[in-house]
Amino acid sequence: MKPKSNTSWFCATLAATTLGAALFLVGAAPVRADDDCQKRIINADHKLHEAAEHHGWDSPQAAKYRHELAEARSWCWEHSHRWWDEDGHRWRTDHDWDEHDHDHHDHDHDH
Repeated sequence: MKPKSNTSWFCATLAATTLGAALFLVGAAPVRADDDCQKRIINADHKLHEAAEHHGWDSPQAAKYRHELAEARSWCWEHSHRWWDEDGHRWRTDHDWDEHDHDHHDHDHDH
């Protein structure tokens, strides 16, 4: 009877390990999506600010990265129903971003 007992223990251990691995992988997917989302928005926001600094807020370069920022926010919303607010450094769960929040920048109020 000992071999049957060892087989049952092995099967139970294997099942528990498999279940644990599956739960870990399922739980890790949203984290990776959030990281990707956050990186996309941070990158687009940074490129927009760089373009504005070098070419002006109304330049074609800034318009290109303003569009990329809007696309990154939309991608996050479609995949996670939340988006990273780089200016506020927090996750937002409402579809409330302003498509024009980076259109014009009043440099007199920067300081």
